[in-house]
Amino acid sequence: MKAAIIGYGKMGREIERILVERGHDVALVIDVDNAAELDAAHLKGIDVALEFTTPATAYGNIRTCLECGVAVVSGTTGWTDRLAELQSLCRERGGALFYASNYCLGVNLMFRLNRRLAAMIDRVGGYGVRIEEVHHTQKKDAPSGTAITLAEGIIENLSSKSGWVNFAPGIEHAAHRVARSEETPADCIEIRSVREGAVPGIHTVSYESEDDILELRHTIKNRRTLAQGAVVAAEFLCGKQGVYGMDDLLK
Repeated sequence: MKAAIIGYGKMGREIERILVERGHDVALVIDVDNAAELDAAHLKGIDVALEFTTPATAYGNIRTCLECGVAVVSGTTGWTDRLAELQSLCRERGGALFYASNYCLGVNLMFRLNRRLAAMIDRVGGYGVRIEEVHHTQKKDAPSGTAITLAEGIIENLSSKSGWVNFAPGIEHAAHRVARSEETPADCIEIRSVREGAVPGIHTVSYESEDDILELRHTIKNRRTLAQGAVVAAEFLCGKQGVYGMDDLLK
C-alpha cells in the first residue's frame, strides 16, 4: 500500500512507524511547512491518505484528497458538523472515506456497551448521567470527538436526554460551554472536559442515582493503539469505494 500522511505531529509519526513495520510505503508526508504540496501532482499514485490534523484544516485536506481520487482515513475531531458534505462528495465521486472519532478497539467496544447500557438505564429509570473526558493540554478541541460519540449514543437510547453541553473550565476554544456545571439543562448530558499533562485519553460515563453510581470507563495508555487502528482502517479501505466507519471494520 502506498500511503500519504497528512499531519506529521506525534500521531503522524506513530502512524509512519506502524506503516513501515507492516511493510507499506510512506510516499508522501504533508505538514504545516509543505501544506501547498497537497495537490494532484503529489497525490498521484497514492492509495490511501491518513489525515490527522486540526479542526481548521481537516475539511480542506479531505476534500482535496477526494477530488484527486485518493481514499482518505481521517481521525481529526472538532469539525464533523461538515462531515456529511464530504460523505456526499465521496459518494458522488465514487471515492472512499473512512472516518472515526477514535481508532482504539477498546473505545469502539465502549461505544457499543455505552449504547446498550443507556437503553437498559432507560428501562430502569432513576439515574442521572454525565461524561468526563481527560486529555493532554495540546488537544485542540473540546469536548473530544469520542465524548461526543458517547453522548450521541446515550441520546439515541435514553429518552430523557435530547442534547449535550460542554463544561470546560480554562479551555478557551471550547465550542459548547455552560458557565457552571449546575446550569446544565435537565434534558442535556453534561460533558466535562479536562486538559492536563500528557494524558492520551480517559473517558468516563457515569450514571448516578440516590443510592449508587455506575461507571463505564476507558483509558488509553499510549498513542500506538490509535495509530495502529488507523493503519488497519487504511488497509481495509484500500481498493474500496464508499463511506465507512469502525462499525464496518469490526464486522
